[in-house]
Amino acid sequence: MQKPKLGFWDIWNMSFGFLGIQFGFALQGSTMSRIFETLGANKDEIPLLWIAAPLAGLIVQPIIGYMSDNTWHKRLGRRRPFFLVGAVLSSIALLFMPYSSEVWIAAGLLLVLDASINISMEPFRALVADKLPESQRSYGFVVQTLIIGVGTWIASNLPKFMNNTLEISNEAAPGVVPDSVKVAFGVGAFVFMASILVTIFTTKEYSPEQMAAFDDADEHEEKKGMWATILSTYALMPTIMKKLGVVQFFSWFAFFAMWTLANPALTEHVYNAPKPDVKDFAQLDDNDEVLLDANQATLFLNQAAQDDYKTQDKAYNDASDDVGSKMGIYGLSSMIFALALTFYTAYNSINRKFVHMASLTLGAAGFLLMLYIPGQPDYLILSFTLIGIAWGSILSMPYAMLSSSVKASKMGLMMGVFNMFIVIPQIVAALSGVVFLSSLIGEESIHAMTIAGIFLLLSAVSNLLITNKNAITYQPSIDNE
Repeated sequence: MQKPKLGFWDIWNMSFGFLGIQFGFALQGSTMSRIFETLGANKDEIPLLWIAAPLAGLIVQPIIGYMSDNTWHKRLGRRRPFFLVGAVLSSIALLFMPYSSEVWIAAGLLLVLDASINISMEPFRALVADKLPESQRSYGFVVQTLIIGVGTWIASNLPKFMNNTLEISNEAAPGVVPDSVKVAFGVGAFVFMASILVTIFTTKEYSPEQMAAFDDADEHEEKKGMWATILSTYALMPTIMKKLGVVQFFSWFAFFAMWTLANPALTEHVYNAPKPDVKDFAQLDDNDEVLLDANQATLFLNQAAQDDYKTQDKAYNDASDDVGSKMGIYGLSSMIFALALTFYTAYNSINRKFVHMASLTLGAAGFLLMLYIPGQPDYLILSFTLIGIAWGSILSMPYAMLSSSVKASKMGLMMGVFNMFIVIPQIVAALSGVVFLSSLIGEESIHAMTIAGIFLLLSAVSNLLITNKNAITYQPSIDNE
């Protein structure tokens, strides 16, 4: 029994919640390192502070995948209960994040935020495969990528918009996150909740009986417990998943490097506006700690030192706003790429492997270009445009290739297990992987972006491992008779 094909707006509505999910991820990716630097973290410490994010994914994704495969609520269905729970928890974490007073508090909230986002995100990946026939799955994942691109672009521009358009200050006392960032995270929390509710209210899921009929499932298949099922899935993962895992490893290592270190690297190398160390301008005690007055305000050496700190800090905040805005371009270009791919794949077959390979190569060029543009931030438009093409492909092609080889009854679990190949490279990168490899090239922080470019090239070449014809060749989603 075949699933009926869905129209564009049905696919759009079922994927719309990803707008909110991407608001959470984009605010985190474009602003989290800025928050860590503001709270006093050294730039070399930032990747390790981010480790909570991939650790949350490693633990949460397969568990939520299994649970959503085996859940049925008579009103909310199979996946939508997880959308709702994740949205509530993520919105709360987004609201509190910019009010962190210590680095460890921000790192803890990042763990909560990422765990919560994963509760919503993995069932969303599985929903595309649940609802769409094989012929429409690439189409569905590309539409999802289109919405992700919109969310990335808008959310990354929010702090700059708050400052430049709404005139909400991007300046603050040492160790305090600016109001423009606080308001941006508040908007992100609202959009997260609202967009998830759109999907919940507009999308109806197939019942377990209908899914079994579509999947031609073996009704006598042995049922195992959650941990036994997850462990057996890891042990028996299909070959195509392992090969795609190599591609994913290099891709996600590169993007983790960007999310964690693009702000310190680009504010320093391209804008010549690194985060000033308040200790260079303030009075210090015998333990080399900044002295505070009765109101807990920093005691500067003198008025000139205070003015100099404020000038440099404003330059850093302005540069950070612009870095975030420029990073949003990768969301915009991924959106345009996804839109073009949506229209093309609606009527034509594509070679998924070569599309992904070419896209990753262009993204690598975008990262490598950054080394050669000190003092020329306008060139970042080109860099992030190319990176966005890679991002658009990363969010669609691997999932489309994988879904061709996975049973619908285990789609949520398989998507969760597959994301092991997303979180492990991020954990490796966080455990000094990026810092160590970039230090082999040079001490400048921009070399983290050079490493990202090299790893995307390795990811592109790794596509040559994929030989499964069913995964590689995509048939058009709309009959062209």
